[in-house]
Amino acid sequence: MSGAAAETAGGPKAAEDAVSGVNVTAEPPPLGREEELEAYRMMLLIRRFEEKAGQMYGMGLIGGFCHLYIGQEAVVVGMHMATREGDQNITGYRDHGHMLVMGMDPKGVMAELTGRRGGYSKGKGGSMHMFSTEKKFYGGHGIVGAQVPIGTGLAFASRYRGDDAVCLTYFGDGAANQGQVYESFNMAELWRLPVVYVIENNRYAMGTAVTRATAQPDFSRRGVSFNIPGEQVDGMDVRAVKAAGERAIAWARSGKGPYILEMQTYRYRGHSMSDPAKYRTRDEVEKVRAEHDPIDQVRRRLLDRHGVSEDELKQIDADVRRVVNEAADFATHDPEPDPSELWTDVTLPHDAPRG
Repeated sequence: MSGAAAETAGGPKAAEDAVSGVNVTAEPPPLGREEELEAYRMMLLIRRFEEKAGQMYGMGLIGGFCHLYIGQEAVVVGMHMATREGDQNITGYRDHGHMLVMGMDPKGVMAELTGRRGGYSKGKGGSMHMFSTEKKFYGGHGIVGAQVPIGTGLAFASRYRGDDAVCLTYFGDGAANQGQVYESFNMAELWRLPVVYVIENNRYAMGTAVTRATAQPDFSRRGVSFNIPGEQVDGMDVRAVKAAGERAIAWARSGKGPYILEMQTYRYRGHSMSDPAKYRTRDEVEKVRAEHDPIDQVRRRLLDRHGVSEDELKQIDADVRRVVNEAADFATHDPEPDPSELWTDVTLPHDAPRG
């Protein structure tokens, strides 16, 4: 649903910034002081956690793949603010922020990054494969687009059980071109499943710009042939995300079926830690940081509209840094998994060698 249809549904009418590609929207519904503080704390926790993870990767303490969420924090925080207890989340491999916003312990998340036994997958999953059934977080998936049919299945299970939960299924602009996504769209609409598809359009699928890789760059329209409504959202503004999330979740929870939200966001780092990001200019990245940074937007509103002092904001930052440093300390001193863990949580033929 875009253009006039999006306006009818309450979606934002966007004007695209020609340089950054980030949509600039009309003023979204305001947040109260406590909501702004909540959003600020959580986005700052994600930002500081990811910065620390990047440092630890550079020190050789984190191996394998590591995809940072720096710049995209408003998407998952705003969506989480629109949910209620019992709603489910599933995403791809750029997943640390999603775990933190679901209430997973930063120590357990960081310990999984460093491959320690206190990690959420006992040190065996690493950055891309963490789960918490307690927190209703179902991964972290390394295969591009694989989480979409799984998220659709989670929504089917909710409908089957009648538990009134909605599944937020996150994926990127690159994954939006995968075939299983459209099979999922078809089933979700056919069975009116309670799923919200959140497309995090950060402008680059690995190193390829959206404009070079897709014939339909308006991802909110990807469900048109299945009669799935959708809208484009300024994914750099937590207020706009929360408002759109509330509309989409209410639609899905009421039994009307799936809804698509295209979150127009931006990542400041490369696709992964091994990506030098030479496919875009430094000026492009700095322009988004200067004009659209999601945390700075909230910070300015807290100072200008809500009477929060610089000292209060500095204290929040200090508290967040303490939490992140404690997580990093735990993740570097926690023991590695016992070798016997090689044989747990896996299915092997009965005659397979075990050491």
